[in-house]
Amino acid sequence: MRALMWFRGDLRVRDNPALDAACRAASKDANGGVVAAFTICPKQWQAHDWADVRVGFMMRTLAELQDALAERNIPLRIVTTPTFAEAPKALGWLAQEVRAGALYFNDEYEINEQRRDEQVQAAFEKAGRAVHRFTDQVVFRPGEVLTKDERFYTVFTPFKKAWINHWREGEPPEVLGLPKKQPEIDVASDEIPQHVSGIDFTNDLAERWPAGEKEAAKRLDRFVEGRLADYKDARDLYPMDGTSTLSPYLAAGAISPRQCFWGALEANNNRLDSGSKGAATWISELIWREFYRNILVGFPRVSMHQPFRTETRSIPWRDDEEELAAWKEGRTGYPVVDAAMRCLSATGWMHNRLRMIVAMFLSKHLLLDWRLGEKHFMRSLVDGDLANNNGGWQWSASTGTDAAPYFRVFNPFLQSKRYDPKGEFIRAWVPELAGVEDGNAIHNPQEHAGGGLFARLDYPEPIVDHAKARDRVMEAWGVMK
Repeated sequence: MRALMWFRGDLRVRDNPALDAACRAASKDANGGVVAAFTICPKQWQAHDWADVRVGFMMRTLAELQDALAERNIPLRIVTTPTFAEAPKALGWLAQEVRAGALYFNDEYEINEQRRDEQVQAAFEKAGRAVHRFTDQVVFRPGEVLTKDERFYTVFTPFKKAWINHWREGEPPEVLGLPKKQPEIDVASDEIPQHVSGIDFTNDLAERWPAGEKEAAKRLDRFVEGRLADYKDARDLYPMDGTSTLSPYLAAGAISPRQCFWGALEANNNRLDSGSKGAATWISELIWREFYRNILVGFPRVSMHQPFRTETRSIPWRDDEEELAAWKEGRTGYPVVDAAMRCLSATGWMHNRLRMIVAMFLSKHLLLDWRLGEKHFMRSLVDGDLANNNGGWQWSASTGTDAAPYFRVFNPFLQSKRYDPKGEFIRAWVPELAGVEDGNAIHNPQEHAGGGLFARLDYPEPIVDHAKARDRVMEAWGVMK
C-alpha cells in the first residue's frame, strides 16, 4: 500500500523523520510509493493571526519542497479547507483517492494543532488506515525531559541542565539524509496556489527572505563557519548582522533543530556548554526554543491567550487605542522603539534584543495588555511561531514562566546607547533623525537636544515619561500583593 505523507511546519526533504519513515515503508512494497499532502486552511490561519508575509514565505518554501519531492518521484497534493475541523474528512478522501494505507506526519504542539491531529488520527484508524507520528520540531519530545517528580520544568536553567544531561546520557537523534527515491506512480502533483482566500502575500519580501531548505542550509553553514564564534558578544548588537537569521526557516520547517544543534556541535568540537562561548550561547538559545515548546504542552493555557502566571490576570491593563497605534506605527518618541517597529513593518523581522525592548515598552511603559503586542507580532512576523512569540512576550511582560521580574523596566534610551552607540539603526529606520549628529541626542532627543528640535525634525515627543511609567508599573502590580 502507498504511504501518505502529511506536511505542515516541516517543509523539507532532508532530516524529515516522517518522510524518511514513509519512504522506507513504501520501498518494501512492490505496489508502494509515497504521496505528499499539504493542507491550506485560510480561516484557521487568520484566526491564528498568521502574517501575510509568513504565508507568502511558506508558500514559496512549499514550491521549493515540491521540486525536491519531484526529484524523488513523490507528488505533492494540495488540500484546501477553511479550518482544521475539515482536515480529517479531506485527508481521508485524499487517502482513498490515491490508495494510501497509512498516514505519516510530524507532531505539532499548539493546542488546536494537537486536537486536529488527534481527530485526524482517530478518523484514519476508524477507516482501517495506520497512523505514524514522529518528533521533529524539537530534539526531544515535550515531556521527555522532566523534573525528578515527573513534572514539566517551569524554570529554564534547570531545564537546560537536564536537557544537556539527557543528550549526553542517551542517544541524541542524528541528522537524517535524503529519503529513498520512490518508483514513479500514477498520481500527479497539484499546482501551488498563487492566491489564498483572505490573505495577501503579493509583497512577501522574497528578495530579503529567499525560501527553501537549500537557502536555510547555506545560512546555517555561513553562520557556524563565521559569526558563531563571536555570537555571545555580537548577538545583542542589533545594527550588526550577528545572528543566524534562521528563525523563518525554523518556523517553516525548512531546517530542523537537529541540523542546527549538530552544526553548532561540529563547529565546537562536539561540546554543548563549553568550548567556544559563541557556540555555547547559541546552543543555549536553541534549548530555549525546546523549553518554550515544553511549556506549550505542559501548560496548554498559554495557547489560549492566558498568562502562565495565573495571578497576573488581575493586572489592570490600560486601554488606549491612540498609544497602541503609536507603538505599532513607530511614533512613540522613543527612537529605538520607533526604529524597531518600522523595521518590523518593512521587513517582517526584528532582532531579538529589539523584540524585548519594544515588548517591555508596550507592557510596562504604556501598561497595555501584552496580548495586544503578541497579536501584532504574529500578524507581522515572517518567523511567526506561537511558542517563541508567546514565551518572549510573557517574559517581557513578567506574566510568563521564568520571566523578568515585574520591577525590571528597560530604559529604551540606555538600551539604545548600549547596543547601538552610534545610532546607526535609528538613522536607518527613523529618517527624521538621520541628520542628528549629537551622539546622545540620537538616542534621547528630548533630553539632549536644544529647544525646538522636535518641531524642526517633525519627530514626536515621547508619549510617556520613563520615570513616571516605571512608577505606574509598580502601582499596577501592587494589586497582586
